[in-house]
Amino acid sequence: MPKPATLLIRLQWHNYLLHVYPMKHHTQRCPFPRHASTSPLKTRSLPYQPKNPPSTTPSPSSSPSPTPSTSSSAPTPQPLLHPLGLPHPPDPTQNTGLDPRTLRQRRADFLNYDKHLLRRRALTTTIAKPYFRDWTSMRHHKGKSFLAPTKLFRAEKSLYFPNLWGRVLVRGAGERDTTGVLEGRVSVVSLFSGTWAERQTLSFVGAELNPELMDAVRGAAGEGAAAQFVFVNVEENALKAGLIRLFMPGLRKKMPDMGQQGRYFLVRRGLTDEIRGHIGMANGKVGYVYLVDRECKVRWAGSGVAEAGEKQGLVRGVRKLVEEWRGERARGKVRDEREDVDEGVGAVAQAAA
Repeated sequence: MPKPATLLIRLQWHNYLLHVYPMKHHTQRCPFPRHASTSPLKTRSLPYQPKNPPSTTPSPSSSPSPTPSTSSSAPTPQPLLHPLGLPHPPDPTQNTGLDPRTLRQRRADFLNYDKHLLRRRALTTTIAKPYFRDWTSMRHHKGKSFLAPTKLFRAEKSLYFPNLWGRVLVRGAGERDTTGVLEGRVSVVSLFSGTWAERQTLSFVGAELNPELMDAVRGAAGEGAAAQFVFVNVEENALKAGLIRLFMPGLRKKMPDMGQQGRYFLVRRGLTDEIRGHIGMANGKVGYVYLVDRECKVRWAGSGVAEAGEKQGLVRGVRKLVEEWRGERARGKVRDEREDVDEGVGAVAQAAA
């Protein structure tokens, strides 16, 4: 039991609180409960009831709007309206993945503040890129980036296909550049990374899925090898690239032709993000097909799974470029014959003099 002095102090403090705070503003819980175990008063609050409750019958105007479907909100691939490629012609020594600088040059570049800022920007862009962005984009239209153009890009407006450096299927051939293979011929280049992307490119260039393209390329190959297929398998992961090299004998069995084996490249490095942006390779998990002329210019491009109109556009483009190649070759032969005749006439004139 509390002492009388303690009770007196509590009573005085209670009277002071009642004087400062009137009873109408006083809380429901008494600051001085009779017993320590006494719980505060609990009041039951009634739910709010408006004066004019709304009617439960829905009106036609208040009907919920239909939720848009996922397919309507998904991004739709747009037709490719501008040429793809690099503004400068390819050089066989570019994009090899090797650093030709000396130690002194590397030290000077390392201490250069402007180049340090450029490296910082490149690292910032790489870090800011979501890791699963390419896989997330595969949900819409199987990752198709754009629709192939219906016609070829004009030669004077077209840009160049970059030079890549990789190992070919030919046994003991080692690594070589793609520019030497593409120059002077009409090439259908398949660029992919992984089995999924390779299957997408086969929807454009496969013998079963596009037999007309196979006939056009084979017919041109019989006349001086005007057209050819080139396959570029990009694999930057060292472990996966080692597995591909381990199964190269199986790939050679699928391609018994030695010429075709020399046009299958396994590229590990050199394909930077800047080059990917120039050639329209927005998704690394998607396959891309490029139609490259004899000057290494990209005249047509396709991505993802081929549609019927895109297949026909590729076939028409190959046939047109082959006709241009034949015309250039015929004019070159006539020019060579005229030069031989002029040289013979000049030799006879000198002998007569």
